[in-house]
Amino acid sequence: MNLDLPELTSTAVSVLDSVAHVFTEGLGAPSAVAKGRNDFATQIDLDLERLISDRLADRTGLPVHGEEFGGPPVDSSTVWVLDPIDGTFNYSAGLPLTGMLLSLVSEGQPLIGLTWLPLLDRRYAAYDGSPLYCNGRELPQLPTDEDLSSSVLAYGAFNAKAKGRYFGARRIDLLTELSSRVSRIRMLGSTGVDLAFTAAGVVGGAITFGGHPWDNAAGALLVRSAGGIVSDLDGNPWSVTSPSLVAGSPGLHAQVLTLIEEFIAGNWKEEE
Repeated sequence: MNLDLPELTSTAVSVLDSVAHVFTEGLGAPSAVAKGRNDFATQIDLDLERLISDRLADRTGLPVHGEEFGGPPVDSSTVWVLDPIDGTFNYSAGLPLTGMLLSLVSEGQPLIGLTWLPLLDRRYAAYDGSPLYCNGRELPQLPTDEDLSSSVLAYGAFNAKAKGRYFGARRIDLLTELSSRVSRIRMLGSTGVDLAFTAAGVVGGAITFGGHPWDNAAGALLVRSAGGIVSDLDGNPWSVTSPSLVAGSPGLHAQVLTLIEEFIAGNWKEEE
């Protein structure tokens, strides 16, 4: 498929701008749909996903896979991937670290990334081959000489009793080790914010233990467009099927992966 990425990006920007007021006016919305333990969607999540999906499909002719209503497989087609409200707990609590995430994904990789943070008045955008933009202004490429000891890392929120691939006790162990190696660790409560801030150089890097493409795809493209590196925790290049994500400027990303390899190697295991 021959895709006009600048034109598709412009259309997506217009669509997100057209619904930003809905996002802003709904701040503080309570849970409307329970999705699991400590996970929920607000009515604004549902309304925004319908609005954005309908407008994107109508204007671009491409399907949409949203967090709330699903859609075509994200790893086998060209599809918009949408999280209408990332950081739902923050949003419902009235915290401004929350936003709308949108990416165009093809063959498992993001080609367009948009992270809209209306409550912070920041609109991050990029497409494959473009620089990173914030509010229409080109941002500088990330440095190559950052040192872990003087950097700030964003760390994904988690439950200490979590099981599964990256179980909670080992996440605590890694967090403890990182805390003695970096200047500061921040847990912001939104993967989209973590990755946008990494791309913009606000924080040096980000670690998330989740693999949802609607959380990760837009930010992965932003970081790459800023000259950063994105992988999973094992160091494999990131794709929409990756189980985790580590992002950062080139030098910092390498240092974080080395630390993970030294401290965690062989210790991640599946727990029922």
